[in-house]
Amino acid sequence: MEISINGKKADIILEGEKTAGDVLSGLELWLANSDPRYNNGFRLSGLVIDGEKAGADSISAFFDRDISSITSLDIIITSISELVAEALMDVCSSIDKFKDLDYNAKLGFGENWKTGPAAALLLEQSPELYRLITGTFSGEGAGAGDLTAIIEERLRELENPSKELKGMEQLVNEISLRLEDLSLDIQTGKDKKAVETVHYFSGIAEKVFRLYNSLKNSGFPVEEIRVTDIPVSVYMGEFNNTLKELLQAYEYNDLVLIGDIAEYELAPRLRSLYAALNSPFTAAA
Repeated sequence: MEISINGKKADIILEGEKTAGDVLSGLELWLANSDPRYNNGFRLSGLVIDGEKAGADSISAFFDRDISSITSLDIIITSISELVAEALMDVCSSIDKFKDLDYNAKLGFGENWKTGPAAALLLEQSPELYRLITGTFSGEGAGAGDLTAIIEERLRELENPSKELKGMEQLVNEISLRLEDLSLDIQTGKDKKAVETVHYFSGIAEKVFRLYNSLKNSGFPVEEIRVTDIPVSVYMGEFNNTLKELLQAYEYNDLVLIGDIAEYELAPRLRSLYAALNSPFTAAA
């Protein structure tokens, strides 16, 4: 039996396997040890057996087949980014169906959606987005239109992270200025504006982190980037710790500490991180 991965012959040596199920049981471990793509955000997503793609209705029967009866096995692996994008497209279709249902039909829609593969993947890869989706489908969360806008934004992040990153420059500048004014806003009683600034900043920081992961999963050597001469992964860890300090200070209503962290730590850190991540694409423009 000839084994290939995405159409390219793979150097897999069989040792005593008798059925196709035996082969597949050790396949994930082999991929993890032998194919760097699999350790960088790829998943086993399909099988082509003797030129015929295995479907959900035929895969169980395939497991019991003797390998001597199989001429070729092509293993399909797909990036997490592509799988998540497919799941998000599924959500868009589900939203369209949901909007057209009457009240009674909507009641069970969310529970049915949770049983599908898109829900399982999003629960694993993006729990907060999963909660937003299930909230909408339960009638207790964001409206269908708002959820669609969020899903479309996430799709843009996956499909063209560098473009999405470049488009954030004004947002990063605006929130950095607001962080620098946060202490004054608190001292002058502008509590509503202060709360908005913290939430606004958290959303932008989360988006920058998501784009970092999208670039990494797309194969861009983002980990080679340095921020103020610090490896970007280390810098992001420090950034995240500082963000936790701000949220903790906010919880304890430590106004002085909130202002100091926002102005002297997070504002310059956000500017530096954004500039470093965006610099390869700015230079190439």
